[in-house]
Amino acid sequence: MTQESGSRDEAALTTAAVRDIAEVPAVAVIQAAAVHLMSAAAVKCGLAEDTEDERGADLADLDEARKLITALAGLVTAAAPEIGNQHARSLRDGLRSLQLAFREALPYPDAPGEGPGETFTGPVS
Repeated sequence: MTQESGSRDEAALTTAAVRDIAEVPAVAVIQAAAVHLMSAAAVKCGLAEDTEDERGADLADLDEARKLITALAGLVTAAAPEIGNQHARSLRDGLRSLQLAFREALPYPDAPGEGPGETFTGPVS
């Protein structure tokens, strides 16, 4: 394979990828991003399902979880008017569950309104 044909193949793949992304509705992209943030935050809160070796707690990193939950709260809050209540409701429920799990995982809970994402969502209890 020559360098020129490799470049053409790469360009064709890039064009196909762009075309594929163009066909995906914005709601689906927003939901996918939110699900990735939720999944990562759940693992960082120590909520990972343990398969064989009970490592869920070992994977916890509450500082990282705080960042992920705050980013998720910002995304959900900003996107809600654009994606509609039917899509935003499940994202809000997942966010609230993560905020509560985070609060329970802390040795000394944050003050109301000081938890991750609460600047966007208001106090969670």
